[in-house]
Amino acid sequence: MKQIFEAMGTIVSLRCPAGSTAAVEQIFSGLEARFSLYREDSEASRMARGELLLKDASTEMRSMYALAHDWRVATDGAFQPHRPDGVIDLAGVVKAEAIRRSGELLASTGEAWLVNAGGDVLTSGEGVVGIVAPTDRGRLLSQFTTTTTHRAVATSGTAERGEHIWRVGSRSEFTQVTVAAPDIITADALATAIVAGGQRTLDKMVREHPIQVLAVGYDGSLAATSAFRRPAG
Repeated sequence: MKQIFEAMGTIVSLRCPAGSTAAVEQIFSGLEARFSLYREDSEASRMARGELLLKDASTEMRSMYALAHDWRVATDGAFQPHRPDGVIDLAGVVKAEAIRRSGELLASTGEAWLVNAGGDVLTSGEGVVGIVAPTDRGRLLSQFTTTTTHRAVATSGTAERGEHIWRVGSRSEFTQVTVAAPDIITADALATAIVAGGQRTLDKMVREHPIQVLAVGYDGSLAATSAFRRPAG
């Protein structure tokens, strides 16, 4: 059964057993209520205004910050839990965490499922995920077949939201990066990090993590590991 709803500024699409959608919506809305910087009443906005210090924040906020900080260290600063003005912004891990929790919930049903939140996908097993070209959203650039060891696919770039990723140095080589990984948090964090850090970060992350990568350069060039393939035709 396919269901669609809006959350975290994007469209969430589910293929899951009937009756599971409301619980997944609650996962997304709960995290959005705490972490969204677009909601004045959120805990994240209170921190941004200086009304609440991180050390006094909720356990969930501190846990998510620690997760984002771990990825900052792992990527030599290419992944960041702060905006350039110093405001804590955990958007880079919060959506992935919502997908991860949704996957855990749906796995308990014992049936096949898929969660797609703005192009970031987590599935229960095998399936084909299409990668849309950054300059032509009606064209598939490539596709990835998920497996039981690589169930997550995440894409970061400038096509949907413009230049919203804080880059290392003046400019990255890549306008869009897709990462397939064993889990959605790794896929999402490293897709963002590689857009920010460029070829150097891509090379390091491929050496250190069991991931597959498709990166699109500003000049239209492609850098791809072996598991990505062009769609037929």
